[in-house]
Amino acid sequence: MTYRSNAIRAFSALGDPTRRAIFESLSQRPSAVGDLALQFPVTRSAVSQHLKVLKEAELVTETSQGTKRIYKLDPRGLGAMREWLDSHWARTLDAFKEFVDNQPNEEIKK
Repeated sequence: MTYRSNAIRAFSALGDPTRRAIFESLSQRPSAVGDLALQFPVTRSAVSQHLKVLKEAELVTETSQGTKRIYKLDPRGLGAMREWLDSHWARTLDAFKEFVDNQPNEEIKK
């Protein structure tokens, strides 16, 4: 998959407010599903479903610690999003430069 499709998948995953809040919580510290469920007005099962979507978008990873699965941010998804944004930003700057270069030079009359 290209960075573009990975970025689109990541942006789409973060389009849900609860999912975005879970992502933001994980940006503060890795957490288990149960700990995350205590922070939000949704069931543990719903948190697991949100985490599944975030994992598929490469925004989080999971590791096992005993019987718990600990989730933390995955830099691959953020990297794809940044690369996609950077490509648009570069084109925007190029277009702005072209616009400025095509403006007539007018001297300020004193």
